[in-house]
Order: sequence, then C-alpha cells, then structure tokens
Amino acid sequence: MQTEKINNIFQKLSKDYPRPKSELQYINHFTFLVSVILSAQATDRSVNKVTKNLFKIIKTPEEISTLGERKLKEYIKSIGLFNTKAKNIIKLCRILIEKYNSKVPKDFSELITLPGVGTKTASVFQNVALNLPRIAVDTHVFRVANRTTMVQAKTTDLTQLQLEKVVPKKWLLKAHHLLIFHGRYVCKSQKPLCEKCSIFHLCKYKGKSTFIKI
Repeated sequence: MQTEKINNIFQKLSKDYPRPKSELQYINHFTFLVSVILSAQATDRSVNKVTKNLFKIIKTPEEISTLGERKLKEYIKSIGLFNTKAKNIIKLCRILIEKYNSKVPKDFSELITLPGVGTKTASVFQNVALNLPRIAVDTHVFRVANRTTMVQAKTTDLTQLQLEKVVPKKWLLKAHHLLIFHGRYVCKSQKPLCEKCSIFHLCKYKGKSTFIKI
C-alpha cells in the first residue's frame, strides 16, 4: 500500500479518535505491566474492574509477593485464565525483585523473558509506558491492518514487523491505539460497522458492506 494512502488512513482515524491512549487504568510502570498481562483474552473494562480494588493495596512487586498467589487469585478470579495469570505475576514479581531492583526492565529482549510477557505485552508496555514507537498487535490491530491491506500477514508477529516498516514515522506512537479503537468499535470481527467507517473507501476487505458511503 502506498505511503500516501496509509497516511490518509491514519489522518482519518486520528480525527475519529483524537486522544488515543490506553484504556487500562494504572498507577506506575509496574501496575501497568500487571494490567497488560491481565488483559490477555480479557477486555480492558473487566481488567479495570478488578485492578480498581487490587491497586488500592499493591503498587510494587514486593506488595504482590507479600499478598501471595492465593489472595491474588481472589482479586482477579473474574478475569479469564486467572490461575495462570496469577502464577505468572507472582513469578514476575520475584524476578523483578531479585534481578531488576523491583523495576520493570525497559529493553525488549529482557521484557519478553519475564513470565506472562510476550511480544504483544512487551510492545504495549514500551509504547505506553516508555513512549516508544512500537505497534503491538492484538486481534483488533491484526484485523484492521490486514483488512485494509496496509499489511498482508498471517500472524500477529509478522503483522507487527510489517506495520513498523510501512507506517510513517509520524504515526508510529499512535498507530497501535488508533487501530485498536477502530477494530474494537467499528471494524468488528463478525459484523463490521462499515456504514460508520471513515476509511471505507480506503479499505480492501472483500467482505465489507457493498453500499456506497457518501
């Protein structure tokens, strides 16, 4: 896809979502990382619901370690995969305490070695917490990026690699959230709201609605 067309897409999306930022609620870098880990296969709203109470009593790796896995599960049990997430968060806290002086590492290669932290989670952390030009790819970003043919990739990791190459520098910081919001609220998986889509004419998705947007 031509750079001009990609620019056009992001210009329109930036008007639709003028203040793109994470909808996860957090206190510091550590609590943001915990929120992102919890958000895997869960909505931001459901995560915020449990962290509202959790973050009243914990703000550091030491405090979660002291809380313990069993009590942590009680706070997050309404979140999908809460057993696995609780185990990973406890392991994560121990590593941060022992190896990183209770600080979340900034380097991508170090982040992805942490329990519960994969490519997407590390990229979200770097983009939001560190203000780095990373485009984390979840199902929403994957769908919008490929439907519009900004990229043509079969995996989320390949989608991220391609996006970070083709998206103009001026949009790299905001691209992640602009694509997420559009996928979450308009370009939905089963029934995309094409009649409300500002980039309808720029979209190459074969399954899109056939009406002509004025």
